[in-house]
Amino acid sequence: MLGMVNASVSADAHSAYAASVLTKSAQNTTHPGASPASHGDVINWVLSYADSGARGVASITDQIAGAPGSQSYVPGSLRTPQGWVPNWSTDGTTFGATEPATGTVAVRATNPDAHPGGTNLARLLLPPVQTQPTPTGGDGFTAYVYRGPDGEVEAWNTYHHLYHAAPKVVCTNLLTNSPCAGGPWPRPLNTAVGPLGAGFTGDIQSTLAPQYVTDPAYPGKLFYAAVTTTSVGVGCLDMPNRANCGYVPLTAFGGSPSAVNGMAGFVAVDGKMYGVDTTGKVLCLTIASLTPCAGQPYTAVVPGNNDNPGGANYLGSLTLAGGKVFASSSPSGGPVRLGCFDPATTAACTGWATPKTVGPAGSYSYAAFTSYGTDGSERGACAPVVTGGPPVVGCFAIDGTPIAAPGGFGSVANGALTFNPETVTAPNGHLQSYFPFWGGSLAGGTGCWDWTASAVCAGFPFPKTHPNVNGGATRDYGYDYDETTECLVALGDAGVLFSVDPATGGSPCVRSGASVNLTPGAFYCDGGTSHVQAYRDAKLENITLTNVDLGNSTATVTDPGGTVIATPAFAPDGSLDLSGISVAANPAIVVNARLVLLSTADFTGGNQPNIVVSYQGDAPQLCFKTKLSSACSVTSVTNTASGTDPAGAFTSNTVTVPIAPGTECQPVVTVNKEICQDTRASRCGPGGPGPWAKTTPVGLLGLLGTAYWRITVTNSGGVAAAGVTINDQVVPGCVSAGGTFTLAPGASKQVFCSTFLVLLPLTNTASATFTAAGAPPNTPPTTTAPSSATACSLLCILGNPNDQSAGRAPVRTAL
Repeated sequence: MLGMVNASVSADAHSAYAASVLTKSAQNTTHPGASPASHGDVINWVLSYADSGARGVASITDQIAGAPGSQSYVPGSLRTPQGWVPNWSTDGTTFGATEPATGTVAVRATNPDAHPGGTNLARLLLPPVQTQPTPTGGDGFTAYVYRGPDGEVEAWNTYHHLYHAAPKVVCTNLLTNSPCAGGPWPRPLNTAVGPLGAGFTGDIQSTLAPQYVTDPAYPGKLFYAAVTTTSVGVGCLDMPNRANCGYVPLTAFGGSPSAVNGMAGFVAVDGKMYGVDTTGKVLCLTIASLTPCAGQPYTAVVPGNNDNPGGANYLGSLTLAGGKVFASSSPSGGPVRLGCFDPATTAACTGWATPKTVGPAGSYSYAAFTSYGTDGSERGACAPVVTGGPPVVGCFAIDGTPIAAPGGFGSVANGALTFNPETVTAPNGHLQSYFPFWGGSLAGGTGCWDWTASAVCAGFPFPKTHPNVNGGATRDYGYDYDETTECLVALGDAGVLFSVDPATGGSPCVRSGASVNLTPGAFYCDGGTSHVQAYRDAKLENITLTNVDLGNSTATVTDPGGTVIATPAFAPDGSLDLSGISVAANPAIVVNARLVLLSTADFTGGNQPNIVVSYQGDAPQLCFKTKLSSACSVTSVTNTASGTDPAGAFTSNTVTVPIAPGTECQPVVTVNKEICQDTRASRCGPGGPGPWAKTTPVGLLGLLGTAYWRITVTNSGGVAAAGVTINDQVVPGCVSAGGTFTLAPGASKQVFCSTFLVLLPLTNTASATFTAAGAPPNTPPTTTAPSSATACSLLCILGNPNDQSAGRAPVRTAL
């Protein structure tokens, strides 16, 4: 088919490729450039992978030789290129995706879809979100779409107004239309930091109308309003790690006559999160420090609701306008009130000393939303009110004066409920709000208001029902807008996750797209600076281009902060030209591809369309670090890696890192030369009693005689001395008698030799030459300090003028 790139290649086709090349090198990070290394040094092992050109699964494994003995893996040191999945093993056979705290003996990295050249990153295009038969929860409320750094696209939600112990958080993998890994879902929420538990083990109660805030420093963290048995505050969900990341209490639970029983969700402004408890007081948390704001809780800006002792959930919601926090509240018996809090003064806003009344007595509200001008400016806030008839909306400017409400609500069914809208810049460039409805005779629907046009959205009935989703019974709670695909992801009381096209209201939303965060420098880990040359392109793969409306599909390239760098157009072959983007000026880019589909046929039958972003550069690298053992017995470490890809198996070169022994790992060899104070060979040979001394007694040898020598070589160091030889220029027999030998730590060896003296007196000096056992090849030998003994004549004065080992001052010898 036109434009289709098939990822599957036959084994016969793969056999035509040459084997991939894996090149290994080692870097001493403790003493850069030093070779040999020292004990305890940290070594960075670098694996450069030049692929064969065949596409498919590639895997590289390094069995860390000698680990954890001669070298030990440094936790947290494994670095893989983007798109590669790291794994660790403590037994060399079984690998897992979670790094062990200790004991790693092998590492592995796998690219599930390696493309030729390796200098590229592939991401799956999100399929149109279909109705999910998965357990999203009958009371799963609004979904939150999470796009992770590795291409994951997930919808998270929590069951609302559910008691503490019950499991309530759910994750759906939108790429596969199935529950996320890490289930079973739902799972409980807890105040303690740690992995999500299972079963009925939670200690956090969820609120009536959840509103989420993400951590600007870590988008994978989702903050939510939480209620415990003793307080209300901020709960934290770590989405990528499937974990609880803590809880911060903001105010105590209970009280009388007005009691804290729950709270509204959160909104964020200027680095702080704000909520309102059931007494109407404003709660606040500083996001960066995760600590309660000074002076909070602040004075109430709305009347309390459900605040009687033993009451239940907060009935209302929050929104922002002009940097101010607006809250709706539904006190018992009504009417609904709308209040305003000014973070700058930590009090009610100017013009809002008294909360504004919205709707008739007996009415109530689940929502609050921002009102915008046709220029997109924030004008004020509104509260939609549930009545016996169609919902009623009341709006007020930031200064507290009434303003016109958006239209369309009069056409909604009597008794219908409505919740917080999702407000976005729609594909047509207009600022639009999407309101969820259900109740009365309405089984579910979406209303769209165009703020730019100040009218109901063109081509979008108000409300638009969803007959293709669960027979129309969706009971919409709310939507989250995925800017990458330009689709609304919806969830409702029916427990069905589905998508809505923001232009037509149709379901499913027949659009696709992907967001690719590419950092070419992250493909390298040897510290080099010239690996990356230029950006190349982005290409659609595994998709039939005649099924894509390329003319209406768009793309943007931004920096990681969202600043637009380029807006390339799709070429007829489905590619985007990125060559004009400077790598030096933009070391990291985000490519956002938004596709308008003419057919969803390519997303069926297990086919997975994707987009591949490429750059020009060196072969990618994998790295990990080890720490060399401090044991003196370790004189070198050796490492070899291996791998497989569609072209077959391959093995790297072997790298050996020699280790130079430090002072604590050197032999300490001394020599002591002595002469026998007897003339009988039986007393002056091995085992003979001697006696032995530094000089012979005067007259022992006469004018001529045989001198018997003993040379004692001792190693008091921590390692063996190898290749030990005696140096003796006067008595060569001592050299031959000693030969070449190895001396273990703490050991001594005695060498016996003799010479016939024709001239007295004679001072004989000896030393020993050696190297440390296991020293790297070509290590220069070491020579000990000399030691002397003297054979005296009749005129010899006792003493040894040259014996350095004896530690005595020189003594002159007279003839």
